[in-house]
Amino acid sequence: MNLKKKQVLLVSFMLFSLFFGAGNLIFPPFLGQNAGENTPLAIATFLITAVALPVLGVIVVARFDGLEKLSRKVNPVFAMLFTVLIYLSIGPGLGIPRAASLPFEMAVAPYMPEDANLTVIMLVFSLVFFLIAGWLAMTPKKLVERIGKFLTPSLLCLLLFVFVNFLLRGTVDVVPAQESYQSNPLVKGFLEGYLTMDTIAALNFGLVIATTIQTLGIKEKKYVMRYTVMTGIFAGTILAAVYLILAYMGMASSGVIPLQENGAWTLRGIVHQLFGDMGAVVLAAIFTLACLTTCVGLITSISQYFSTLTKKISYKQWVYLISGFSFIVCNQGLNVILSISVPILDAIYPIAIILIVLGLCDSFIKEIPYMYSCTVGAVGVVSVLYALENAGVEIKMLSNLLHKLPLYSLGLGWVGVAAVVAAACLIVHAVQKAMGLSRIENTANE
Repeated sequence: MNLKKKQVLLVSFMLFSLFFGAGNLIFPPFLGQNAGENTPLAIATFLITAVALPVLGVIVVARFDGLEKLSRKVNPVFAMLFTVLIYLSIGPGLGIPRAASLPFEMAVAPYMPEDANLTVIMLVFSLVFFLIAGWLAMTPKKLVERIGKFLTPSLLCLLLFVFVNFLLRGTVDVVPAQESYQSNPLVKGFLEGYLTMDTIAALNFGLVIATTIQTLGIKEKKYVMRYTVMTGIFAGTILAAVYLILAYMGMASSGVIPLQENGAWTLRGIVHQLFGDMGAVVLAAIFTLACLTTCVGLITSISQYFSTLTKKISYKQWVYLISGFSFIVCNQGLNVILSISVPILDAIYPIAIILIVLGLCDSFIKEIPYMYSCTVGAVGVVSVLYALENAGVEIKMLSNLLHKLPLYSLGLGWVGVAAVVAAACLIVHAVQKAMGLSRIENTANE
């Protein structure tokens, strides 16, 4: 059985919506505003960590039938701990609350009366938000219909509406890059892609997409993978196009809108420039649609995973638990959530990236069982220590050694370590293989 073009399109739209949430909306325009004339360089590497790796992550996880099976290549204990950490960080711990708090703080709160009790209003808004998200997540088989057919096209039309108006009526003034984007725009863009959390999210969504394709009647593994690749590439193309649009608007407005504290305010400034006070309605619709679809996808994928860990708590009960906990966390405020997310992402993102790379190369390295554990272990040590250092927890003896690593100060010290350890594993395997062949030849000669 083959999927119809319409079905492939709807699943692609669904995957795009699962990815495109709070971070995806706010970071590209912020990058453009800060990078200024260096935006083309920064966005080029941003697309690697924010589009290419997430798409590859979806494909790899689908290939291994879930993140835990892929992680087992490293170690069974690691598989359990890392999978739970990924689901918690991208879900109720950070990702879902961030997505829920963003539309309120950027599209609702600024337009409330000065004497309004924002705490109470936020409680009501987030309660309604999670009730809707939880209701949609209760029926995962209907996600393609509800998200792919209705919510995603609406979101894309709104974004296109804003972009066309910007091209026709927006004021363009590109300024030189801010200091952080002057010396290393390529590296800075690469690291900014971390903040979308999409590579981590891909480790969740890979199984969701594979399962969705199976529910459409595709059962054979090779065909499931074929359609997973197709939908991944199509969703990635849409994602890249939207990022380029948002980054361009941020860059073109870099000399018009004062530098903001985060990308949400940058986007708000752009929309206000185009539509005035009426832009609040457009902005609220964009933020709510983008964040709602992502939350639904995250609640669904996480509930599906945790329901497999214990038979005592059902899928629907996990939906209630995750939605409820996320509701509590999101009421702590967007800036608090963003400040917590950075060190956590610094720690786990490199591990996720190297796991995806190894998964892609599995056919070539399956004969080297220690490749996964050695490489992931080495990368994990470097990334965790880097995250601790940035969080103010410094281990002086180790810190001095780490700072000698190439690109460590830029947050990429793990790259060289991964390359060296992987090369060492290949050499050891080659030597072992050669020695084994020699023994066989000697035995044959005797």
